[in-house]
Amino acid sequence: MNLIFYWYPKCGTCRKAKKWLDDQQIPFEEIHIVDNPPSRSQLEDLYRKSGLDIKKFFNTSGQRYRDLGLKDRIKEASEDELLDLLASDGMLIKRPIVTDQEKVTVGFKEEEFAQTWKK
Repeated sequence: MNLIFYWYPKCGTCRKAKKWLDDQQIPFEEIHIVDNPPSRSQLEDLYRKSGLDIKKFFNTSGQRYRDLGLKDRIKEASEDELLDLLASDGMLIKRPIVTDQEKVTVGFKEEEFAQTWKK
């Protein structure tokens, strides 16, 4: 199965990740994370499969995150509230998110991509 690559084309990190996948000749389906964000249930599935803390799914360097004052809010929020927040706005989601429906990576670290996605 091809990878699903949730990305934002204006994001430099996303472009680096896309170039890495292209250079490795790994096929993937691109999904614009702002125009076509994952649903709440998709986010919950990605979160569970990733093994990461839910807070790792937030784009903490993004303007929207700062505008909403989420730095303090996410410390106290429940998992359900955090999933609802993520599902409400694709700009709040850290990107890229890559999945093969079993494994999930969030963000781009070349070593992690090589370990997870290289055939």
